[in-house]
Amino acid sequence: MDKIDRAKQKIRAGIAESRVPEDSRHAENTLVWLLRLKPDADEALQIAALAHDIDRAIERTKVRRADFDNYDNFKAAHARNSAEILRAILTGCSVERDIVDEACRLVVLHEVGGDPGSDLLRDADSISFFDINLPLYYMREGWGEAKGRSRWGYRRLTPKAQEIVKRIDYEDEKLACLVREVIHESV
Repeated sequence: MDKIDRAKQKIRAGIAESRVPEDSRHAENTLVWLLRLKPDADEALQIAALAHDIDRAIERTKVRRADFDNYDNFKAAHARNSAEILRAILTGCSVERDIVDEACRLVVLHEVGGDPGSDLLRDADSISFFDINLPLYYMREGWGEAKGRSRWGYRRLTPKAQEIVKRIDYEDEKLACLVREVIHESV
């Protein structure tokens, strides 16, 4: 097994420790969406897609929403912490420094984007939220929180990614209604 595969295995094992049931599926699904959006994504971008939320799986160092008055500040701290955790994993697996630096840079930017690579990662992450996370998030948090989180996630998408989200089909009519409202309010 090469360094990259060993690192991906460690990332997956770390994420599997999360108490949030959809985190492992979200990590894999974000990678799937990234490869749908950019089939020739390089290793750094693929690693970043897989590890972008690894912070949520490490309870002792996890950034907690309750510690922040501002959602964007919380998300920025979460992204930085995820990048630090990822850097330790990649360095421990002797991954080349340029891949380590780029993967960690992308993770730091995955909530806000700002360049083609981080914009792709942000889109893949948000599409995956609507595809995988939203049904469980809605069950846990209720209509108001799910709608607020969905509004935030939808508005940060590029127009191309918004079109993808518009085509996601939800079996639960309440969830479908929630997403339709978010889309309508974002026009």
